[in-house]
Amino acid sequence: MKKTPIDQQLVDQNIAKLKIDHIGQASIREIVALVNLIEEGGSDKFVRMEMGVPGLPPAAVGTKAEIEALESGVASKYPMMDGIKPLKQEAARFVKSFMNVDVDPAGCIPTVGSMQGTYAALLVASNVHPEKDTALFIDPGFPVQKQQMLVMGHKYETFDVFNYRGAKLREKLESILAKGNINSLIYSNPNNPSWICFTEEELQTIGELADKYDVIVMEDLAYFAMDFRKDLYTPGKPPYQSTVARYTDNYILFISSSKIFSYAGQRCGIMVISDALYQREYENLKVRFQSNTFGNTITLRVLYALSSGTSHSAQFALAAMFKAASDGQFNFVEDVKEYGDKARIMKELFQEYGFYIVYGKDGNELIGDGFYFTIGYPKMTGEELLGNLLYYGISAITLKNTGSEKEGLRACVSHVNRSQFDDLETRLKQFAKDFPVD
Repeated sequence: MKKTPIDQQLVDQNIAKLKIDHIGQASIREIVALVNLIEEGGSDKFVRMEMGVPGLPPAAVGTKAEIEALESGVASKYPMMDGIKPLKQEAARFVKSFMNVDVDPAGCIPTVGSMQGTYAALLVASNVHPEKDTALFIDPGFPVQKQQMLVMGHKYETFDVFNYRGAKLREKLESILAKGNINSLIYSNPNNPSWICFTEEELQTIGELADKYDVIVMEDLAYFAMDFRKDLYTPGKPPYQSTVARYTDNYILFISSSKIFSYAGQRCGIMVISDALYQREYENLKVRFQSNTFGNTITLRVLYALSSGTSHSAQFALAAMFKAASDGQFNFVEDVKEYGDKARIMKELFQEYGFYIVYGKDGNELIGDGFYFTIGYPKMTGEELLGNLLYYGISAITLKNTGSEKEGLRACVSHVNRSQFDDLETRLKQFAKDFPVD
């Protein structure tokens, strides 16, 4: 047995303790729990790349607004189910400022993070038409959204988009949508985990096919404006964050405060439903939820049942952050560029020691540097690579968990401190020596 930076017996004992049968199938939270146990067992600190959590301080403008809201006494009051008016108004303004999309504030609904938003939307979308019982995920994607489908007991299909970029996307999508059983189509943009970004042509294709087959598009914008290849922060002026909302009215957008504002702990995001979809009546919703419009079903039936609203004080924080951004007083994009800078350095380190970037191209361009990147190692499956890297104090999740057809790992840069780069290089150097590529 090779001597590795982390005691192999300690790693194996804790994998057994958590009853993880296949490390490659372990969930994000299972990897988090595993590494916590290993570190508590006396090991050196890991280079932790498994969980997509912010690694920057929360936006001060939000913290200040929330403190003021709490001091004013809002903690004793239930907020309205569809959100406080200042947040709804500022959310609509933010969407106009940075996406150039008009939406009525009525359709801007706060949720307990985008996670709750997607759960509610997937639940309702699965019941709009009796014959449309399946959701379609454009993968790779956020694994927990499929876990939500599992919890609900709903059907879904997936495909890895890597080989279907550009004009190929239309043919692939149409081959699936034409079956007539798809109620919704879900993807993230920028993409978790590959960091690809859909082009305007691809988004137009998605929008046109959504209209043709009457499918609801759910666009997860957790990494809003974080395609650092373009400067997406100039309120009211192009370039804007790309979105399918320019090409269809059958859309729901999810804008999270977790990454762009580093406000993850307060669990407050916005679900933006198009005006047309918000007001649309579905006969089957009357049968299932005793509420006929899509918007009312989301807010007064599903979200009410799930949590009876979103944190009152956090809504004031999010309203303030949206307002400051739209006013040109808070450049949230500049604040999170640290992620892109770290990704560039870390990718160079991995590649220097024999690793390769799995999703290296974004269409015809090189992949951008951002919150995530993907790594593989010659002659190793993703499960083998993860299992081996744990002995070297490096954690991540397998790409298989994200719906990818490729072998490798998703690496998140947010919780890797620059002070760990030397340690990371030392461990990668030993890994390359212990597992020579040639």
